[in-house]
Amino acid sequence: MRSPFPGMNPYLEQPIFWSEFHSRLIVAIADALAPKLLPKYYIGVETRTYLDNADEDILIGIPDAVVLSSISKQPSDQISSKETTQVAVQTHPQQITLPMPVEVKERYLEVRETKTDAVITVIEILSPKNKRKGKGRSIYEQKRHSILASMSHLVEIDLLRADEPMAMKGVDFITDYRIVVSQHERRPIADLYAFTMREAIPEFLLPLKEPQEATTVNLQSIVSGIYERGGYAIRIDYQQAVPPPTLSQSDRQWVEELLASRDQN
Repeated sequence: MRSPFPGMNPYLEQPIFWSEFHSRLIVAIADALAPKLLPKYYIGVETRTYLDNADEDILIGIPDAVVLSSISKQPSDQISSKETTQVAVQTHPQQITLPMPVEVKERYLEVRETKTDAVITVIEILSPKNKRKGKGRSIYEQKRHSILASMSHLVEIDLLRADEPMAMKGVDFITDYRIVVSQHERRPIADLYAFTMREAIPEFLLPLKEPQEATTVNLQSIVSGIYERGGYAIRIDYQQAVPPPTLSQSDRQWVEELLASRDQN
């Protein structure tokens, strides 16, 4: 069953769905591009790893065994009433829980030249950790700066409405979603594909080593395929409101009418 939204489905931005959708999207983009790139180029899935403080969004999507292994097996007993009255001469320690760092793994794509193994284009699909203020954003910004200072192209796909977009100048207004294509020979100029949830995801050009080799990426088709194969039509509860950030009144009305039309069909 198709998504009721013409472009990006905002319900996929929920933490319970996003981690899985993000992983599926990376693999689906790689699979869609591989036939266009081979044999001169190949596309690989790379991983960026760092330690960060655990939060609810991070724990969602981490296997239960990993989560459980980071939690004390002993219960956090409370101090007895007798001990409470003798705080100054407490003889038995109280058990507490300390915040533990969690290993965060973020995957991205690299298009490499087969003969030289040189990185031609980096494709980043932003996650909440990339956009939210904190260590994750700082690490990503450092990686972004390194790419922009290199001879590699950068494609940055932001399908999340929440938090501040990555730094860019000359933007007339902020939209829901955006795709940035930065060709190294044109920097600091880059192409911005900005769109809302009311619009289909625009096609964009993937730059390669030679300008004439650039290939079109139909991201809308890729996202729609993931929605259908992932069974999100039967997993998403459309009776619930669109997840944060809060929609404008006009967007909220548009979503209500869109979903009402879906229910009637």
